[in-house]
Amino acid sequence: MEGLEDFLETIISLLAGVSLSAATGFRLFVPFLVMSIATATGHMTPAQGFEWIGSPVAITAFAVATGVEVAGYYIPWVDEILDLITTPAALVAGAVLTASTLVDISPFLQWTLAIIAGAGAAGLTKGMTDVARLTSTATTGGIANPALSTMELFTSSVISVMAILIPLLTGIVMIGLLGYAAYKVWRFFGRRRRFR
Repeated sequence: MEGLEDFLETIISLLAGVSLSAATGFRLFVPFLVMSIATATGHMTPAQGFEWIGSPVAITAFAVATGVEVAGYYIPWVDEILDLITTPAALVAGAVLTASTLVDISPFLQWTLAIIAGAGAAGLTKGMTDVARLTSTATTGGIANPALSTMELFTSSVISVMAILIPLLTGIVMIGLLGYAAYKVWRFFGRRRRFR
């Protein structure tokens, strides 16, 4: 019975991590800030070695980084540059976030799951937002980009908070979202190949 409970706890932790990782595809630092606050207030216990994430220094750093990132996405063309920077960074962030939620498992399994599930989730949602921004810039000259930025910020915030409060439900929803993201990215690049 204890083994089953441990397994379920690992699954729920993994779903929380994948959800937080998916949120980095919308805004890189929002999930870190939410997790940092949740850890500091006792709403979440990170994996061993990640206790620093709830420190006052970490909260301040993530808050400043979030503010800079959010502001940058409202500046024309700067948002495109930010996408170039945050796309590879999201993969690393996704792996770190998922690893930080996986408690009481071997380091090898922890990081294997983090790299596959965490980085994968972040890559898919980031790919979807990159496609959306490229399409918006191409069709509206960037006029619609601020509205897109607002929607991305809202989505990242909601997913991050829900990942902490209701990880099981959020994780199930995220599986569906990741499937949709994979379809959108595949369709975008498939269409580009046809027009070559």
